[in-house]
Amino acid sequence: MNGRTTRRSAWFLGSALLLTASLTANGAAANPRMLVDINTLQVIEHEDAFQRWYPASLTKLMTAYTVFRAIKAGELTLESPVIMTKNAAAEPPSKMYFKPGQKMTLDSALKIVLVKSANDVAVAIAESVGGSEQGFVNRMNAEAARIGMSSSHFINPHGLPGKGQYTTARDLAVLAVTLKREFPQYAPYFALEGFTTGKKQYPNFNMLIGRFDGADGMKTGFICASGFNQVSSATRNGRSVVSVVLGSDSLGARADISAGMLEKGLTMRGGTGTKLGQLRPYGETRDIVADISEDICSKHAAKVRSEGRDEAGRQKLASPYIHELNRPLKLVYAGLLGGDAAKTAGDDKVAAGDMGDIANVPIPIPRPTF
Repeated sequence: MNGRTTRRSAWFLGSALLLTASLTANGAAANPRMLVDINTLQVIEHEDAFQRWYPASLTKLMTAYTVFRAIKAGELTLESPVIMTKNAAAEPPSKMYFKPGQKMTLDSALKIVLVKSANDVAVAIAESVGGSEQGFVNRMNAEAARIGMSSSHFINPHGLPGKGQYTTARDLAVLAVTLKREFPQYAPYFALEGFTTGKKQYPNFNMLIGRFDGADGMKTGFICASGFNQVSSATRNGRSVVSVVLGSDSLGARADISAGMLEKGLTMRGGTGTKLGQLRPYGETRDIVADISEDICSKHAAKVRSEGRDEAGRQKLASPYIHELNRPLKLVYAGLLGGDAAKTAGDDKVAAGDMGDIANVPIPIPRPTF
């Protein structure tokens, strides 16, 4: 490691400590986090791992897991149709604004949900797989209980907040590890750099994909009440780790902290530690769902976030482990079936070489629940 990298690393770690101290001083709960080795299930580090937290769009990891279980049971396939209903189309943003009656494959729907975090498509998936939104949510909770997510409960398939919707960093680590171990064949869904409908391109809000060596997943989420959250995974030299970061104050902060944790997990030597299933509940406020809205969505916080962007509007990143993506994003197709899909593709065909370098397009400002 050269002197410049050492100085950058020291600055990054110092900034992370100042961020944590600032949140604590303002009365917000400390940032829950977890770092786990996927192969050994060793807990490498954890903080406030049992503090209940609004999951925001990290909920969609549970939605995906429930879908994968249904496919495994032979109930449907990735080519099964997902139909947009009036109920699904009425969901608030983030959304695709598909019209009732329009169809897509389950494969396309999963790509849209895991990259764009579209709430309307999440509900359409739930209704198509579970028969009704509530029926699917019941299955989500049953699956969560089955795999040991002992302090999680879901009230919808997308993550918009409400009474009875909560999870913990520990439970999200359990879910992420289970997804990686039980369904390795679906790992590419969580590592997508973006997708195109043929008319418009949608980059992944996970700023580690393609920018952190070995990053291969998984999901981001944001609402005022829970801040900027991220579940990340990475594999390097045969080692695979998962990190969970909750309550960060910006897109950049959650990426920086996640990158630092992943790097630690991928490069550390030795150590035994507690196994994920052996970690016992702790924390005096763990049964109260934290709400950090005043810290995240205040005018002061918005001003600080705006100052964290460059002249082009892109989020500034401090981590020495995240590098520029100096190439076009690798996009997959995800869109509608039938006449609507043909119309979409025909309106604005994206030919090779005409897509342009969208790697440096400003990272969009999130609307709930990215």
